[in-house]
Amino acid sequence: MDAQGKIVWLVDGAYLFNAQRSVGYDYAFDYAKLRSWLEQDGEIRTAYFLNATPNPPLDSQDKFHLWLKSAKPQGPHMRVLLYQLKEQRAKCPECGLEFTRSVQKGVDVGLATLIVKLAHRNQYDTLLLSSGDGDLKDAIDYVCGTLGKNVNLCVFRDSVSTDLQSYADRIYWINEFAEEVRRIMPSGTA
Repeated sequence: MDAQGKIVWLVDGAYLFNAQRSVGYDYAFDYAKLRSWLEQDGEIRTAYFLNATPNPPLDSQDKFHLWLKSAKPQGPHMRVLLYQLKEQRAKCPECGLEFTRSVQKGVDVGLATLIVKLAHRNQYDTLLLSSGDGDLKDAIDYVCGTLGKNVNLCVFRDSVSTDLQSYADRIYWINEFAEEVRRIMPSGTA
C-alpha cells in the first residue's frame, strides 16, 4: 500500500468545468488523463463524479457521462451521480428585470454525504477532493479531526475556498500541469 493508503476521489463536475473557464482556459482537460496524472502518487480506489443536469439531459451530456463510467484505459472509470437543475427566479439589482436561471441543487449535499459516509465505512484513508466550495468545511473538519482521514485537493488556483485549503495535506494545482491533461480534440471537430 502506498503512503496515502486507500484513495477516493470526489469531483464536483460543475466546479471543475467553471473553474477552468474562470482561469482563462479555452480548452477542456481530459478526466482519464487527469486521473492517470493523479495516480502517479497512488492508485485511486474509487472515483465519483457529481453534477446536475437538465431534465431530460442533452445527448452530448449522456455520452459524456457514459464515457466517464468507462473502465480504464478507454475512460476514467468513475461512478456518476446526477442531480436535477432547478429553475430559480432572480431580479437584476441594477435594472429590475426579472429572469429565470438554472442552478444546481443537491450536489454539495451529495458531496458532504459521501465524504462522511465513505469515511465511516473506512473506504478511504485519503480523500482527494475536486471542489472549491467552503460549505464542505464541516464535513472535512469531521473526517480529518474525528476520523483521522487525510484530505488532498485537486483544484484550480483562485477558485477554491481558503477554508478547504486550510485542511489540505496536499494540493494539486491543475494550473501547474494543465497542458499534460489537456483533452485533444479529434481532427475535424470543433
